Amino acid sequence: MIDPNLSNSYYNYPLLIKQLLFSPLAWNPQQEIVSGLNKKYNYKGFLNRINSLANALKSIGVKKGNTIGVMDWDCHRYLECFFAIPMMGAVLHTINIRLSEQQILYTINHAEDDILLVHQDFIPIINKIYSQFDRTIKIVLLNDSSMEIKDIFFQNYVSNYEDLLKKNESSFEFEDFDEHTIATKFYTTGTTGKPKGVSYSHRQLVIHTLGFIAGTSISKSEHRFHNEDVYMPLTPMFHVHAWGFPYMATLLGVKQVYPGKFEPSLLLELIKNEKVTFSHCVPTILQLLISENKKKEIDLSGLKLIIGGSAMPKSLALEATRLGINVLSAYGMSETCPFLTIAQIPSESNNIDEKILIDSKCKTGKPGPLVELRVVDEKLNDIPKDNKTTGEVVVKAPWLTSGYIKDKDASIELWKGGYMHTGDVGYIDETGSLVITDRIKDVIKSGGEWISSLQIEDIVSQCEEVKEVAAIGVPDKKWGERPILIISTDNTVHKTEIISNVQKKINEQIELGFISKWAMPDRVVFVNEIDKTSVGKINKKLLREKFNIMKN
Repeated sequence: MIDPNLSNSYYNYPLLIKQLLFSPLAWNPQQEIVSGLNKKYNYKGFLNRINSLANALKSIGVKKGNTIGVMDWDCHRYLECFFAIPMMGAVLHTINIRLSEQQILYTINHAEDDILLVHQDFIPIINKIYSQFDRTIKIVLLNDSSMEIKDIFFQNYVSNYEDLLKKNESSFEFEDFDEHTIATKFYTTGTTGKPKGVSYSHRQLVIHTLGFIAGTSISKSEHRFHNEDVYMPLTPMFHVHAWGFPYMATLLGVKQVYPGKFEPSLLLELIKNEKVTFSHCVPTILQLLISENKKKEIDLSGLKLIIGGSAMPKSLALEATRLGINVLSAYGMSETCPFLTIAQIPSESNNIDEKILIDSKCKTGKPGPLVELRVVDEKLNDIPKDNKTTGEVVVKAPWLTSGYIKDKDASIELWKGGYMHTGDVGYIDETGSLVITDRIKDVIKSGGEWISSLQIEDIVSQCEEVKEVAAIGVPDKKWGERPILIISTDNTVHKTEIISNVQKKINEQIELGFISKWAMPDRVVFVNEIDKTSVGKINKKLLREKFNIMKN
């Protein structure tokens, strides 16, 4: 409680997104923000466009509490929406453009969007689903200056984004309001049933921004995110606020680069031309960059890269490290905003054994500031810290979602026992680092043994011929489940030799006692590409459906 005897002039500082702009505008207003190959402005210009956007949205009827959905590529417009929309007291809905048409329709209706800002590339989707909207929704077109405005069939088209900004003043008075006001909402990828919605308040996003910046700075090693970095996202901005990094980059006042569409050759060109030093992505994107760079041969030795979304294979970490890319793992999920843990690299990393270094980079990491993380059994008892007994990872932190939008039962299950249940299985090692061994739903249960699919994948990915690998459990009448491997490889000629090498690698680990003999897969399936979710994770649910063949 505030002392009632204090002066009425006291300012009870609410944690609002608008306050992330104070420092960069004071320190570095001339710093650049780059969008694609042609668009550049500075932080002062960024503020002017935020103000114009707020005026524009107000002019078409946006009020506090309204929800505005955005369908765009990673560009300067999206960054403007990250700020202007919640700063008005409205809610930013970052729509996952990689979902199916019907899933996109579901999220728009479920989120109760009032306005949609839609890039011209996605107008065909809107044309198909518009008649199924369950409320009147105004449409604002997002288009680059070279694009022709055409093929808009719906009635509630308002204008295009740039015209709206030009018509409105570049000054706007953003009011203070309750820091617990919802700022953003988005939907999980929906690999099981319909997508689930989560939301975050201004307070949660501001604290997450501070917590993640602190989390990247705890270690003495050179992977920290600081104000002399040049930042470019390699994670879609619809996915958990691009992991929160646009807010972090803005607070630090760094040069920001937004690539638009994720095209490997363009990404490499921007990394080279704009001297990008810091980014983040899923392992699949890193693999694409490395593959594309075999043709470009760009020096990537100045790049710091946080890998999340799924486990980083040690073979990929090794390849990236040998190219001079400073990779390390971090861990979180849609429900956690997302930051929970980050790998800690020894400060003397140049002098330690390469295997120890790669192991450190691939660990899920240590909990960030303000994160309480436990590994527990089904009764929420802590499991023994013996480097082998596993349990479910449960967490508390000030930025976790309070539950799923309009889904009371799932929310209660998520927060059962007063901790958020991640659905991940793992253990805490002797260094205090979390090691994720699997998702609960992906653990393979065979003959009374629990087999980690991630552990098998890590071993197999070290075979040179293996491009990508997924280990899944398929039903077996005798053993309950048995593991199989799905492998993508560029070497389609010598499949028998690849299988032999894979079996040899796994046998070595079995003989050393690192994995159970039950972990040897029953069969290997070769595919051109392994199915992914909309955010680039291996889609094991779909793979299980494809290869769900009961053995006799």
